[in-house]
Amino acid sequence: MVQRKFAGEGEICYVAFMVKTASHTGRDASVAPQAFVLVHGAWHGGWCWRRVAEALSAAGHVVFTPTLTGLGERAHLLQPGLTIEHFATDVAKVIETEELQRVVLVGHSFAGGPISVVADRKPEALKRLIYLDALLLENGQSGFSKLDPVIVAQRLKLAQESSEGLTIPPPPPAAFGVTETHDAAWLRRRLTPQPLNSYQEPIRLNHPLGNGVKKTYIACTDPAYGPLVPTHQWAKRQNGWQYLEFASGHDAMVIRPEALTEVLVDCASEL
Repeated sequence: MVQRKFAGEGEICYVAFMVKTASHTGRDASVAPQAFVLVHGAWHGGWCWRRVAEALSAAGHVVFTPTLTGLGERAHLLQPGLTIEHFATDVAKVIETEELQRVVLVGHSFAGGPISVVADRKPEALKRLIYLDALLLENGQSGFSKLDPVIVAQRLKLAQESSEGLTIPPPPPAAFGVTETHDAAWLRRRLTPQPLNSYQEPIRLNHPLGNGVKKTYIACTDPAYGPLVPTHQWAKRQNGWQYLEFASGHDAMVIRPEALTEVLVDCASEL
């Protein structure tokens, strides 16, 4: 079950509805095809969206799952100084090169920053921003500025010990709510170190967060990812945002891909 909140002119309305299981047998003719760009979070790569991307494609949607520089299959491009701006360029270039329009841009976890930068620079290409259990940064904030100082100190220590400060080693799969044996093994094989500087360098936005693009925040709540609970609370208070609570651990695209696919399509269809 997903809980929805629509925030508007001083009024908040909650609606609960059941999420149906996505069909993999063919396209749902009742839903207009959408263009989805799905962006992974820290330590992950485009690979983590495989199940959701397959379900969206089977339903007739256009789907791209770019991997950010220095991560996943692009780990060989790791270099000092990588920032959220570099990651936003990765995403923007996919939209530009593929000549996509009215894009539903989805950012998971750390990718909340890069998709916000894309909206700040090129809002005309976007239909909706969907922040999936994502970090929300305003101008001048960094990933570390939104985390508990104890967590920051731990990550700095791990980065120094593992790579002399270049990268943060990935946490175990359970940290992302992934406990099923085969899925956990998949993550252990595929997770790659996160460039440390991407958490340290502040984001630069020239406009308010989202730059006028419609925004949805999906908070994963079963269990909630501890470092993001304050962000959930902030997102819930924002007027003009669509706020949903989704019964999944942090890596919802791995844990409940079919249900998540249905929620993404539903959000994309909102006027």
